[in-house]
Amino acid sequence: MVCTNFYKHDDNWEEICDSYLKDDDEWKKICVAWIKDDGNWKQFYKSNDLVVDYLVVGGGAGGGGHGNGDPSGGGGGAGGFRASVGVAQTSGGNSVPESTLTLDTNTSYTISIGGGGSGGSTGGDGGSSTFASITSNGGGGGAYQNQSGRSGASGGGAGGGGSVTTGGAGTANQGNDGGDHNGGGNGGSGGGGALEEPSNLQQKGGDGLPSDITGISTHYAGGGGSYFGAGGLGGGGKGSANYGTPATPGTANTGGGGGGKGKVGSTFPNNQTGVGAPGGSGIVIFRIPQFYTASFSGGVSFTEDTTTVPNYKIYRVTSGAGTFTIT
Repeated sequence: MVCTNFYKHDDNWEEICDSYLKDDDEWKKICVAWIKDDGNWKQFYKSNDLVVDYLVVGGGAGGGGHGNGDPSGGGGGAGGFRASVGVAQTSGGNSVPESTLTLDTNTSYTISIGGGGSGGSTGGDGGSSTFASITSNGGGGGAYQNQSGRSGASGGGAGGGGSVTTGGAGTANQGNDGGDHNGGGNGGSGGGGALEEPSNLQQKGGDGLPSDITGISTHYAGGGGSYFGAGGLGGGGKGSANYGTPATPGTANTGGGGGGKGKVGSTFPNNQTGVGAPGGSGIVIFRIPQFYTASFSGGVSFTEDTTTVPNYKIYRVTSGAGTFTIT
C-alpha cells in the first residue's frame, strides 16, 4: 500500500496509511479528507483501501420442455443473489447479507456477467457472474417431463407427468431448491428463486429478492414458472401449456429463470413436443464514494450513475468479461 498522508511526531515525519474519526462513540474509517485553503476545498488525504457495496446476480437457467401426453417441463432456476449489507435486507436463500468488500485502489480485478441458460427439452444452466472475489453461480436448468430439475444457485423445477420427481438443489447463501413434483396431475413445477422454493405442484416460480443499491428498490433472481404458472418476482419467465404459445424467457440482467413448456392434450396436434424458454442474463452493480472512479477493460458494458444516490457513483455492469480498476 502507498501511504498518502504524514504527521509530525517528536520532530519526525511519520506516514499515515489509515485515518479514523470518532462518531457517536464509534471509530469510522476515513476514505477521503479535505481542507479549506484560501476559500477553496483541497483534498489532502485519500485512502488506498476502499469499502465497496455490491450486488452480484448470476445468469438464470432455461426452462424444460415436454414430449407426448399431457406433461410439462419445469421452470428454470434463478441465478445466484449475493449482496452486501446496506443494499439488501437479505441475501440469497434468505441468508444474512454479506460483508462489504474492501478493495485496493489502482489494482485490477476480474468482473464478468453470466449469460442466461438456453431453453430446450432440458433447460440449460445459467452462467456465473463474478465481481473481484464474489461469484454468484448460474441457476439450474428446468427438467424435461417426468425428470428431476438440475442443481444450481437456485434449482430447476421438476418435470411433470405421472412420475414423482424432485427439483434441483440450490446453493447455500445464493438461492433455493426448485419445486418438486409428487406425481399427481400433469403440470410441472416452478424453478427456485432467491427468496423461496416452490412447493409440490406449485407451478409459479419462486420469487426473487429486492435490492436498493441503485436508489430504487428492484427485485432480482426470480424462478421460472411451469405449465400455466407465473414467473417469480424478479425477472422469472411465465410457463405455457397452450399450443402455439411459447413459454416466456427470463428478463435480461435480472438472473430470472426461463418458463417451462407444457401441453394440454386437447389443444395440441398429435405428437407435438415443446421446449422451455431461455433464462435471463445476470448483472453486477456496485457503488463507491463519489471521489473515486471505476474504469473497465475487455469489452465490458456498463453505465455510471452519479446523481441518484447522493455522494456515490453507481456502476451497473450488464454484459461482458474483463477487469475493472478503481482510482
